[in-house]
Order: sequence, then C-alpha cells, then structure tokens
Amino acid sequence: MIARWWRSNLEKLQLQLAKQDALFPLAVLGCAAGILSGLVIVAFRLLVEESQAALFPGGDSENFEALGWQARMLLPLAGGLILIAIFRWGGKGIYVLGVARVMERMAYHQGYLKLRGFLLQFFGAAAAIIGGFSVGREGPHVYLGAAGSSLMGQWLSLPNNTIRTLVGCGTAAGIAASFNTPLAGVIFALEVVMLEYTLASFIPVILAAASATLVSVAVFGNTPAFDVPSMSLSNLSGVFIILLLGVAAGGLSAGFIQLVQTIAHHARVLQHWQRLLLATLTASLFGLLLPQVMGIGYDSVDHALAGSIGMLLLALLVIGKLVATSACIGLGIPGGMIGPSLFIGAMLGSLVSHLSALAGFEVNHGLFALLGMGAMMGASLQAPLAALVAMMELTYSPGIIMPGMLVVVIASLTSSELFGKESLFITMLKASGMDYTSSPVHAALRRIGVAGVMNKSFVRSDAIIDKNQAAAVLKTRPVWILINGEESPAALLRAVDLASYVDREDEDEDENEDEDKRTIDLMGIPGRRLEIHAVHIRATLLEAREILDQSSLQALYVQRQTAPGIHHIYGILTREMIESAYQ
Repeated sequence: MIARWWRSNLEKLQLQLAKQDALFPLAVLGCAAGILSGLVIVAFRLLVEESQAALFPGGDSENFEALGWQARMLLPLAGGLILIAIFRWGGKGIYVLGVARVMERMAYHQGYLKLRGFLLQFFGAAAAIIGGFSVGREGPHVYLGAAGSSLMGQWLSLPNNTIRTLVGCGTAAGIAASFNTPLAGVIFALEVVMLEYTLASFIPVILAAASATLVSVAVFGNTPAFDVPSMSLSNLSGVFIILLLGVAAGGLSAGFIQLVQTIAHHARVLQHWQRLLLATLTASLFGLLLPQVMGIGYDSVDHALAGSIGMLLLALLVIGKLVATSACIGLGIPGGMIGPSLFIGAMLGSLVSHLSALAGFEVNHGLFALLGMGAMMGASLQAPLAALVAMMELTYSPGIIMPGMLVVVIASLTSSELFGKESLFITMLKASGMDYTSSPVHAALRRIGVAGVMNKSFVRSDAIIDKNQAAAVLKTRPVWILINGEESPAALLRAVDLASYVDREDEDEDENEDEDKRTIDLMGIPGRRLEIHAVHIRATLLEAREILDQSSLQALYVQRQTAPGIHHIYGILTREMIESAYQ
C-alpha cells in the first residue's frame, strides 16, 4: 500500500518538475538539498579541523608555522601517500574534482555526479588540507554539496532539468557554508555553474544557501570566516590606488591562470600517481622554506587584514602561494582554488597599501587587503558579481560596494581582455583534455524536461487494422497515432491523415465488399509518417534535440521502464515542439 502510494505520488512529482514553473516542489527540494549539503560540509570541516587541532600545538588548526621543520616536511609526505593510495585504488579514471568537475558534469552529463567522486573528494581533499598542501576548502565544499544534491535527485529518479537545479543548490550551499555568505553562494552558483538567472532556479538556490548557512551556524556559530576590521574609503585619493590594485590583481591572476595551465599541460605525460608524488615533494619543500603558504592560510589572511605583515614577507607570500597552489592544482591535488585566490589577493592588497603609505598616501591596510581578495577572486574565477557580494557580506558594510565594483571590474577586464584568460575552472578542464562550451540555446533547453512539453494526445495501434478498429482509434480524437512495430514503435502518423483516408474510402466504397473487413495499412496510406525513437522521461529538451540531430529523425516517444522488458509511453515529442518551447 505504502509502496504503491509512494510510486504514484513520485511519478506525479516527476511529471510536474519537468515543467519550468514548478516553483513549490523545487523550493522544497532546494531546502532539502541545502540541509543535506550543510550536513556534509559540517562533517568535512569537523574532520579537517579536529584532525589539525590534534596535530598542531595549542589546537590551532592553521598554525603550520608552529610545527618543527621535520613535521612540516613529513606532513605533506604523509598526506601525499594517502592521496596516491586513494586514487590508485579508488579513482577509476576520476582525476578532476572540485568546481571544474561540477561544471563539466553540468555541461555534458546533466549534472549527474557519482558516489565515487563524492568519496574521493571528501577524503582526498581532507588529506590534502590536513597534509598542508596549498589548496582551499571551498572547491571541495562546492563539489560535496553539488554531488550530495545530485545523488539525492538521482535516488528520487527526478527529471534531469531538476537534477541540474539541485546541483546549483548544492553549489550555493557549499559557498554559503564556507564563509557564512549565503548571497555570495547564490550568485556564485548562478554566475559560474548554472549560467542562468531565472525564477525557477533562483528560489530553490536561495533556500538551499540559507538552509546550509543555518546548519553551519548551528554547529560552528556565527563567527565570520575572516576577522575583518571596520573599514571605509577615507578620501578620493584612494581611488587612484584602487585602480592600480585592480590592474595589478588582473595581471597577477592572468599569471596564476597561465602557470596552472602550463603545469597541467606538461604534467599530462606523467601518470596520475607520479603527478601526485611531484606535488607532494613540492609541498614538502614549501613546508620547509615558507610554511605560511601551507594549508588554507586564513590565519595569514587575518594578519594581512590587520596590516601586521611586513612588506618583504608579503611579497614572498604572494609569489610563494601562487607557485605552491599552481603546482598543487596543476598536478591534480583535489583541493579548491577559491581560498588560495583570496590569500594571494589579501597579500597583494596589503602590499599595495604599504607601498602607497610609503609614497605618502593615507591608506587603510585592511580595506586594500579586502579589495585585493575580491579582485583576485573575481579575476581568477571570472565571477565578478560573486566576488563583490562576498566582500559586502564579509564586512556588513555597503560602503565597500563602490570601491569593490571598481577593483573587481578592472581586475576581471585586465585578466580576460588584456591577457585573454578564461577562468581557472575552464582552464583546468581544457588542460585536462575536456572541452567546455555553453550557449543561451543550450541553457534554455536544459531548463525544461521532455515531460513538460510532450503531447499526451496519442493512441497506439497495429500497422494493419480494419475499419472498425480505425473508428476505435479515432474515437478519442487523438493528435498522433503511434504505430506498433515488432518490438517497439515503428512510426508516427498524424491522426488526421487516417481520418481523411477513412472518409475518402467511405465515399468510394464498393457495395459488394464487406466494408467492416476492409484492411487499412497505416504504413501505406497517404500521409506523413515520421520515423521515431525513444527518449527517457527524465531527459531534458537538449538531450531530446541531440537524439534527433544524431539520428536525423523528427519525432520521439517519451517512455520509462516500469518493469523488466516493459516500458510505459507517456507522450510524443517532435522537433517543432522543442523549437516552439525555446522560442
């Protein structure tokens, strides 16, 4: 009884979600995805932070500098060996993770993420961060949130357009739970991963970000990710320095992207375990020489915001973090790139402010460190709006908007237009041999499921029928007749063509012939017959159009397997219906 009720209501939900305007069920699913993602991210953070607290003096999870030089070298070696073992026996061809992997699965696989990738990201990123590799936690958070939400949608057999929305929900939840910045999470998900701003995607993504933030706050409290002092732009002379900072951040982000691209390209000739080993040795070297760049490095970011780091060390940290992170990411360490870009930006902004102070300008070191963070994030990830919103949420100050807009836009334009660089995520995908393209047409077709557009007015019929059977076929006034083949439907015929043929035969009937036994061949009568192919009810319109393009057909029948060897057909979808839905 319960199982029958569940199947019946689940099927109704699946059909409803295939449409663009299913806001209420999408909102409920968005909340569920946010809570699930929040719980996963809390578990990940507890694993990392409690492990580091047990290893480091005083329980400070970021204090790599307090470790002896032997420990700083051995910790990356231990983490690297764990990573090699995890991917050697568990990778099965999955080597690219993080935000880049989510984008690739959204572009070509309808947002389907695997449990194997989820586990690789969870334990692999934890080993990398605990081991002191120069990577961030936000990329793993995004992947874990997106994968958890995708797996939930797959378990419920939801339409593919809904699974894509759930991946966006998980992405927003990952960023929101990282910094307690729900709005930045929403903008990042829409700007980078989903590439769309529609009401049907906006509402569930907002609810997911808010839900994940509540889960994170319930466990870790409402403590901000960074200790941001009160700051404002004291005079207009600072605008000139902001412009210089934007250009410098744009140029540095272009160098960052180029270095990651170069390392990843040359590393393709190595086996994956060899890349991880090389990254491990690099991390150990930096642990010995410049321990401040180990791990996420948010303790150093707090010092930069307070203006308590000297200029020489700031310059070393900018270069060291850039090289260390490029090596880790380019060689395949499963960590994030958002945290390192914030670190580099904070050091760059603080360095620019110190140099400006030497030149006689009145500057706020914390303000320029924060502006550097936003500029570096916006330019490196090509997510200017997400970077601007993150700065505003971190400071709770609307006064940051004007200087933030200037520095983020200038940095982004410098990187993309002056140096011709794409985002770090797309660079990593292409360097790994995976292409990434997107277009407004594809985005529009991905938002709609085939069940939301299909025509349900059809009947099934054998190819050879008599006049009585023809009358029965036409009795319900269908639009389409699906002609049965030996194992599956063979062709599609407009019902009006059969009706016209029957009317003509009535006018020309032979009185000596038993008209009721006269046979009608639906494959032979005048009319337009369409060759037809199956498409699963969970598919999007983009998947349906790709099937039509590959097979040079004009129509599909929408089906789902209900039992082994038994398929239920829900409706008919033609190329004209797809084009009409998009237009």
